[in-house]
Amino acid sequence: MPVNEAEEITKYRISDFAEMVGLNSPTLRYYEKEGLINPHRTDSGIRYYTDQDIRWVNFLLHLKSTGMSFEQLKRYVRLRAQGDSTINQRIELLEEVRRNFEVEYQRLQDGWTILNDKLDWYKGKEGGHIEDSESFSEYLQNLNHGYLEDR
Repeated sequence: MPVNEAEEITKYRISDFAEMVGLNSPTLRYYEKEGLINPHRTDSGIRYYTDQDIRWVNFLLHLKSTGMSFEQLKRYVRLRAQGDSTINQRIELLEEVRRNFEVEYQRLQDGWTILNDKLDWYKGKEGGHIEDSESFSEYLQNLNHGYLEDR
């Protein structure tokens, strides 16, 4: 019975890896320089990436999509590398990102709502469902969505 048979690891060149994660090679090199990723090296020094690296970069991109700044990403990676003793610091960092994300998310929702309201107002004017004399401002006040209030 074999014990811990070595599992075949797929190795990706930087150009293939870049395509797989949706970044370009210079960006990957920059991420490497900034300590966000750590590619493997062949015996001759050529960098390569694995499926685990794909998952890691995708996770970083998800964090980035929340509005996490590049500095916050670097801080998160440094804390993670230090191990479980930094979990509380990572929680604080992620909670800060979440608070900022919630504010931005609300701003985007308000923008989406007002865009749809503007379209409905134009279509209502065009279709005769809204009086010509009713301004968009009056229309919004009648809808009373709440996004006109200061937050």
